[in-house]
Amino acid sequence: MRRILGRCMVFAWAISATLPAAAQLADQLPPELEEVGIEEHLDAKLPLNLKFRDENGTVVTLGDYFDGERPVILTLNYYKCPMLCGLQLNGRLDGRMDLDWTPGQEFEMVTVSINPLETPALATDKKQNYMKRFGRPSAAKGWHFLTGSEPEIRQLASTVGFGYTYDRETGEYAHAAAIFLITPDGRIARYLYGIEYPQRRLRLALMEASAGEIGTTIDQLILYCYHYDPSSRRYSPVAMNIMRLGGGATVLVLGLTLGGYWLREARRRKKSDRGTPAT
Repeated sequence: MRRILGRCMVFAWAISATLPAAAQLADQLPPELEEVGIEEHLDAKLPLNLKFRDENGTVVTLGDYFDGERPVILTLNYYKCPMLCGLQLNGRLDGRMDLDWTPGQEFEMVTVSINPLETPALATDKKQNYMKRFGRPSAAKGWHFLTGSEPEIRQLASTVGFGYTYDRETGEYAHAAAIFLITPDGRIARYLYGIEYPQRRLRLALMEASAGEIGTTIDQLILYCYHYDPSSRRYSPVAMNIMRLGGGATVLVLGLTLGGYWLREARRRKKSDRGTPAT
């Protein structure tokens, strides 16, 4: 019973730590949760030379997943997490199932375990489970499940501002729920919080991370009209950009209309001049 209560307390804090009002609750935190939370380090460069093992047991570096062209979604979880990690990964999966982009094509995904005792075999099991649910075999080459040693994990977590702690009583990790959008050259572009990632928000974040290099023309226009609001942690309309876009569209329509009118008038006059007898 005590373990269940402990899990509930950790889960409740992990969710609240992702909310804008979380700072107001800091004075109410139990000591064991003071290190748990997210501190944004936008534009920080990831240590791409850090070494991990992928789900096959192969030694890789973080930089292996950055090709300079596609953005990367990074998450820090652990594979035996009984509650929050599963909800977060499920939410991330649901958001991508609605998204018409696929890991390994438009972007890469990297999930790193924060538990240094977890093994590549466990990472393989987790990956296979999610690949079955995802239903896109080609995504297997683009979603990577890594394990590593304590120093490498801590350095990566520190870089992205991911605070977590190990609860010896429950044998579990307390941590917040967030995903990190990384640019193709390894810089932190955006943080998305919570355990659900709506398709539109995920798409905009990926486009922002890729500097607009993926997506259709319509996607580019949508990104132009929206910006990320740190206070609400959502993409919100930018009134000035919408007005500019609307004004530009109005000028374009007006120009086409007047152009068509002038062209018809010119043709009519030319035809009229041909039909007028010479004097």
